[in-house]
Formats: sequence, C-alpha cells, structure tokens
Amino acid sequence: MTFEGQVDEVLPDGRFGVMLENGHRVVVYTAGRMRRFRIRTVVGDAVRVEMTPYDLSKGRLVYRERGGGPATPGQRRSR
Repeated sequence: MTFEGQVDEVLPDGRFGVMLENGHRVVVYTAGRMRRFRIRTVVGDAVRVEMTPYDLSKGRLVYRERGGGPATPGQRRSR
C-alpha cells in the first residue's frame, strides 16, 4: 500500500515521523535506494510511503517529491 504524506519529525538512525494525508502518523525508515543515492529528507518534504497491511504504524520512505519542502541552500564541497 502506498500513501502520500509530509515529514514532520526527523528521528535518529535514518527514520522519520510522517503525517499521512488521511491524518495518521507513522514512523518510517529510509529505503535502501534513497540511502544509496544519498537523497536527503528534511522536515516539510512531501514524501511517498509504502506500508504493509499487517502493521499500519510503520512504513518505508520510497520517494521524496521535488520541491515539496522548504527551500534549503545547497552546500558545495571544497576541492
């Protein structure tokens, strides 16, 4: 099952608190592909969450919408 929501809290160890469109709050972890490509998620981002019907309090964050959150300045690395 896939739901849309918005990140409202950043928790330790790559987890987030997400408020879904239907009003439920779930704790989600970052999917492996998002970790692999280092996709950063901050409070206010619009996200897509996959959940199992067996435990509706947990889920997996699989997609972060572009431009869904507050504008954050990009950081450049020194070479």
